[in-house]
Amino acid sequence: MDMIFCPLYSGSSGNALFVQYGQTRLLIDAGKPGKTLTEALRSIGVEPQTLSGILITHEHSDHISGAGVMARKYRLPIYATPGTWRAMEKKIGVVPPELKVTFNKGQDFYMGDIGVVPFAIPHDAADPVGFRLYGGGLSIATATDLGQFTKRVSDAIAGSNLVLLESNHDPDMLRANPHYPMALKQRILGNHGHLSNDACADALMQLLNTGVHNVILGHLSGENNTPHLALQTSEMRAEQEGVKLGVELCLDLAMRDQVGSVYTLREDK
Repeated sequence: MDMIFCPLYSGSSGNALFVQYGQTRLLIDAGKPGKTLTEALRSIGVEPQTLSGILITHEHSDHISGAGVMARKYRLPIYATPGTWRAMEKKIGVVPPELKVTFNKGQDFYMGDIGVVPFAIPHDAADPVGFRLYGGGLSIATATDLGQFTKRVSDAIAGSNLVLLESNHDPDMLRANPHYPMALKQRILGNHGHLSNDACADALMQLLNTGVHNVILGHLSGENNTPHLALQTSEMRAEQEGVKLGVELCLDLAMRDQVGSVYTLREDK
């Protein structure tokens, strides 16, 4: 069977990722209004009531703002760690008890046909996680909202068939941004903030050595980055290392405010 992935939205203005394998369809995060998420799903041919559930990475508003609405309207279970549930419960409104599912990071579980492996990430949230999802012999991993690309994160997503990797900001643009207070700049640049373009490029080279050949750059800042700069930084690093782009490494971008491409992974026969 094919494994399908679509970054509906990825960025500080809202995050929602669609994954399908077999009869199982799910969202990772729901950080846009319910109406926006519904329209995005329908634009790729998916009715929201056919989803199996919503996985939540952490409680920041750009990851949960539409979660409660989607759960209540379409009877979708929400999966989150105990710490994330405590931090987000008041923010998303009342969720029926039968739709509240708790898991622990590092504890694998199944959602229908999809195997879910949550792993800890370094971010300034209550109990944040990334996910590696398995369908048959295929796997897709999401690694955004990272203050640093740790060995734990690298090991968790090594060898994935497709990775959504954070390329959040250009440090010079961030430092020069007149609209951001110093405390916010320091938070983003810190070890529990967000991954810069250069740090993303470093992580790419590590992942390439583990067998990762398909990477989507995501969670780009709207004020402190541009799609061109994010892609250029990683492409230049790959070329410096002698990596053949489009052959050994395929790069793409997930957009902040438009539905991304639909990627179909097929198992080798």
